[in-house]
Amino acid sequence: MPDDKRDRDEHPDDEQRQQPARRREDARDRAHEDRAMSGDPSGRLGDLDEALESQDYPITTDELVEAYGDYEIETQDGTKSLEEVLASTDNQSYDSADDVRSRILGMIHR
Repeated sequence: MPDDKRDRDEHPDDEQRQQPARRREDARDRAHEDRAMSGDPSGRLGDLDEALESQDYPITTDELVEAYGDYEIETQDGTKSLEEVLASTDNQSYDSADDVRSRILGMIHR
């Protein structure tokens, strides 16, 4: 089909009318993604977050799994136990709740 410039010129406003709607949709999608991946870690770690705050440190991966292995964590693929999330991790030492959170969140975002 030949490119008919007249046809494009007859509807120049169509593209301009659609742009604000697209921008709103794009901004809404980005905001949803940002909320899903950032923000309050306790939303993803559930009750485990409170338990980590009251834990004495340092603590090892094996000790975490022994104490909290059954706690459920929200992942991109649904919920998994802490034991499942840390299964591929070597036994290492954590100095704070923030260290543990960082490791867990790093594992569930792979």
